[in-house]
Amino acid sequence: MLLLSTSSLKWYWINRICDILKKSNYDWLDLYMDKEEYDLWDIEYMKKVKDLFWIEILSITSPWEWLNKTKVNLIFDLAKALNVQVITFSPPRIEDRDKTWFTKYIQEIKNDFDFNVSIQNVESKYIFFIIPKYKNMTLTDIKNITWYTSLDIANIDNDSSIDIIKAIKILWISLKNVFLSDKKWDTYWLLPWKEKSWISNLPIESFLMQLKSNSYNWFITLKVSPSELWVWNEELILKNLEKIKLYYNKYYLNFK
Repeated sequence: MLLLSTSSLKWYWINRICDILKKSNYDWLDLYMDKEEYDLWDIEYMKKVKDLFWIEILSITSPWEWLNKTKVNLIFDLAKALNVQVITFSPPRIEDRDKTWFTKYIQEIKNDFDFNVSIQNVESKYIFFIIPKYKNMTLTDIKNITWYTSLDIANIDNDSSIDIIKAIKILWISLKNVFLSDKKWDTYWLLPWKEKSWISNLPIESFLMQLKSNSYNWFITLKVSPSELWVWNEELILKNLEKIKLYYNKYYLNFK
């Protein structure tokens, strides 16, 4: 099931994103809760938007910074109101003051709702080259928080002993969402297909075929930088979204 992350069109309001989604024949959305996009945090407004466009919001991805118990509760309430199936959280940053929402609170309330609460992998970045930017967690570690996980393949460190194919084996049973994009060196969240003279850092086609071979039946979410979709031109956005769908169909949906 191919979803579109609202972060891929983050420079638009949610109404415009839903309008583009319908024109593209995509039916499903992953709602990225940008802390500065206040309309996304208004539950009654989001219910109206969903009903107006007949959009299925199947997934919510929490912001990667400044979370606390109050914001977690609001995300859970929004997920319940929109009939979301998966919420994805990231491990907190080392500098965040409040980490109890992650270490204790979501573990206490994760079974109080019908949706799955998953933890995603984060990039291996360091402050002053020695201090991890995020709470240091391996792929195995993120399973121990709520048992469910999401995988952002762009965040896999190519210099480590883990690649995206091995990541499937580690997270397999727990995996509920895969954030799809490409990267080249330190440039993240690029469109996932090979153009002329393009050398990808990631074996994405093999990754998608491996998912299908293993009967993965949860979400794959397109998550790219807005500039990759050419957000200043709606015609190009739609063309790029169609290319992604063909790519997804070829290497995942129709692969046998």
